[in-house]
Formats: sequence, C-alpha cells, structure tokens
Amino acid sequence: MLRGIDVSSHQSSDFSTEGLSFVFVKATEGRSYLNPKQSAQASRARNAGCVVGFYHFLWPGDLTAQAEYFVEKCASKKDDLLAVDWENTSKGTHASNAEKDRFIREVKRLRPGHRVLLYCNRTFWLNHDTTSYAGDGLWIADYVTAGKPRIKARWRIHQYTDRPLDKNVADFGSEAALRDWATS
Repeated sequence: MLRGIDVSSHQSSDFSTEGLSFVFVKATEGRSYLNPKQSAQASRARNAGCVVGFYHFLWPGDLTAQAEYFVEKCASKKDDLLAVDWENTSKGTHASNAEKDRFIREVKRLRPGHRVLLYCNRTFWLNHDTTSYAGDGLWIADYVTAGKPRIKARWRIHQYTDRPLDKNVADFGSEAALRDWATS
C-alpha cells in the first residue's frame, strides 16, 4: 500500500511529504470556489516526486458548467489524476447519482488523457449510490484500518482517517505502478 494525503485551503502549502507517494489537492467547488493555495500545494507535492491529483467538490445543478470550471481552473498537468468529491454540501444537499455520473463523464470528455475517480464516503457508496459508476476508480472514505474499507467494491484509494489530516492509502504494489496507471 502506498501512502498519500489530500489537502485543501485549510492546510498549509508547507505540509510534510515524507513517506508520501501521492497528494490530492482540492481545486474547486461548485461553480465559483477556487482553492487559492492549489498551485503552491501541487508544487510542493511535485517537488517531492509525488503523483498529484486534483478534486472538485460537487454541488447539485449545472454539471456541465461545474466540469468546465474544474478543468479550466485546476492546476493540473498531463498525467495528473482528477477526482470528484461526492458528499453532502454545507446546505445538506448532494448531487444525484445521475449528476455525479454526468460530471465524471464530462470531465473524462474534457480531459481524455486523465484518469478520473469518484471520492465518496462509505455511507454514500452503500446508501446513496445506485449506479456504482466511479469513472476510472473509487476513492472511498471509511475511517477504519488503512487498506480495509468496509465495502465489497474494488477501490483504488482508501481515506482511512482525517486526523490530524486526511490520510490515504492506494492499492498499488509500487509507486511505479501508480504512476503507470495514472499515465495510461
């Protein structure tokens, strides 16, 4: 299992990269929020040799506009991973299954050279998801032993804690295997 973290504007751009193979950076949310630290956070990860990913926090409504906003505003480069964060918004709403699926497909259409993943927590996967569509891979949040999420579906990344920050493991045998997957 490879170790990684995900960061947003709540974290410093000077996070420790020791022992990390990958870092996901929050880029955008809805159709108006842009993480002001994303470029610096991505540079920190790149300079440490980590595989870099970016994610968009999905809101219900106008998925095409959200996908366009995400790919236009995220600081991604060739072979970076892209992901959609599907969970409850601060207003207690969430995008529907159809909206989640449309967003992933639209990002894949706009950025065909990138792997696109679905991030959601175990409750969403088991109780809200009806399509099991996760694009190129599932990134599941379940705060249990690293690498042992309580789901039957195949997953690529497991977020196992949010203390002191979001920590993840990736189900790849080596960093080279992760890099090869990201670039194929």
